[in-house]
Amino acid sequence: MTILVAGATGTVGRQLVKQLVQAEYVVRALTRNPAKANFPAQVEVIEGDLTRPASWAAALEGVVGLHLINFGGDDYTPLQTGAEIVEMATKAGVKRVTVLRGGGEYGTLENALTASSLDWTFLHPVEFMSNMLEWKESIREAGMVKIPFVHRKTAIVHEADIAAVAATALCETGHGGKTYWITGGEVLTPAQMVQTISSVIGRDIRLVELSEAQAREQWREQGFPDEVIEFFVWAHGNTPPEGYTVAPTVQQLTGRPPRTFAQWAAEHAEVFRT
Repeated sequence: MTILVAGATGTVGRQLVKQLVQAEYVVRALTRNPAKANFPAQVEVIEGDLTRPASWAAALEGVVGLHLINFGGDDYTPLQTGAEIVEMATKAGVKRVTVLRGGGEYGTLENALTASSLDWTFLHPVEFMSNMLEWKESIREAGMVKIPFVHRKTAIVHEADIAAVAATALCETGHGGKTYWITGGEVLTPAQMVQTISSVIGRDIRLVELSEAQAREQWREQGFPDEVIEFFVWAHGNTPPEGYTVAPTVQQLTGRPPRTFAQWAAEHAEVFRT
């Protein structure tokens, strides 16, 4: 069975390609930048852009499962080409489609899928553990993490578990028309995560809490637009219950418990070490 993975060089896409290869599926990896793919030889790397569906239409030949993301470009702009993508997939004979969503209203992709004959599955992960890689430079250089909302709660999820849920929905029947919230198996605060990384690397890490105003200024300096900053403040300062409530999805779909943050920290220990 052939599966096409869009956003293949992204955090979840790369994990999904890896897991599908390990399960011995035929995998095509769609990316805007093939030079950074660095996939095993058996993976067929396809250059293409979700905002220009015609650029990768030929890659759908023989594809049974299609993994998509609902945005195009590095600025996370919602896709405007959803109807064209769904039409292409339907004509090509694709059976199952997964969509990695970032929340918010349905866009052109979701609306086109819900109106189609395809078996679609929408994936709603909460906060990614990989987001904590943002701390690596300050930990390495100063032994410090400076963030706001240090006591907020999150059911943070390992990116490999998100990929595992996607792989199950792509490779098995019975998931069409379903929306899955994907979380880790524990509720943590950033303060607890900093302590976990500290224990794993064997180095004290000082946690400095920023005010909301300081956080906004830091995000502006990092180049985030105002609407993204507002989302950060909302998501971190007023996290909805879905963000800190453990869902059984990973266990139910994969047959094993979610990976822990301690596992993730151990996997990335060298990144945080001096």
